[in-house]
Amino acid sequence: MDFLYVKALHIIFVVTWFAGLFYMVRLFIYHTEAEKKEEPAKEILQTQYKLMEKRLWYIITWPSAILASFFAFWMLYKNPMYLEMPWMHVKLAFVLALYFYHGACHVIYKQLQRDEVKYSALKLRIWNEVATIILFAVVFLVVLKSAINWVWGVVGIVLVSVLLMMSIRLYKKVRAKKSWDKFEKKLMEEDEKLEE
Repeated sequence: MDFLYVKALHIIFVVTWFAGLFYMVRLFIYHTEAEKKEEPAKEILQTQYKLMEKRLWYIITWPSAILASFFAFWMLYKNPMYLEMPWMHVKLAFVLALYFYHGACHVIYKQLQRDEVKYSALKLRIWNEVATIILFAVVFLVVLKSAINWVWGVVGIVLVSVLLMMSIRLYKKVRAKKSWDKFEKKLMEEDEKLEE
């Protein structure tokens, strides 16, 4: 019975880990977009995003990654037969990819904390989808428990990736067409007039 408690805790912290990663990269995107704002909006927004990123990264994302891993190792310790299953080997490869993704996000986090904006918002939107692909792969592997069908899974992941890329491009076109940034600037100007 205690194995099920450990498994439940593992699943909970995997969910919070992914939630942290998804939201963190969204914050990176907003932080990067704030670079194009005029002062004082730029400084105010980037200061706020730095604070939000720091809290999310160290209070939710890192602890979730550590606890998800801790409970995963505990499950493998209590049930080592998992390590003999081919689907688990494929799953662990995706988990390793997730650790690398997390590490790369940490590098981006550190850069933004130092006011080094090295990636465009579009590149970060694409980067945000890497975690989605890993999540799809891991969930399907765990539910189907089949490493033989991983070829079809990879084909599915590639198709999902293509759809995500097309969605990102479409979003960019819609955003440019609707001129949301211009609308936001107009609102800020109207607010400034009201304050005067």
